Amino acid sequence: MPLSAINATTAATSLSGVMGTSATTGTQRIDGSGFGTALSGAVDNLQQLQGTSNALAIQAVTGDLNDIHTATIASTRAQVTMELVAAVRNKGVDAFNEIMRMQA
Repeated sequence: MPLSAINATTAATSLSGVMGTSATTGTQRIDGSGFGTALSGAVDNLQQLQGTSNALAIQAVTGDLNDIHTATIASTRAQVTMELVAAVRNKGVDAFNEIMRMQA
């Protein structure tokens, strides 16, 4: 399996877990709290991934890490998740600014 296919599958799985799809429950929130909850969950997940990445990087530097691939994968996951969260945040800010420019 090509590496790009693995990354696409992992990214799609991570995105559905991070954004908290409500297809399984069948309920939709119209008050906006679902977006806030999803974004807060994404930031929490990002912090956890960065913490894991940092811990593995420290182990790699000190020589305590047996498999460097684990540290590389953790670092890449943290980086991709950071880019995803930043992109969602930027789109949210852009949408807010566009709404504020609308005339009543």
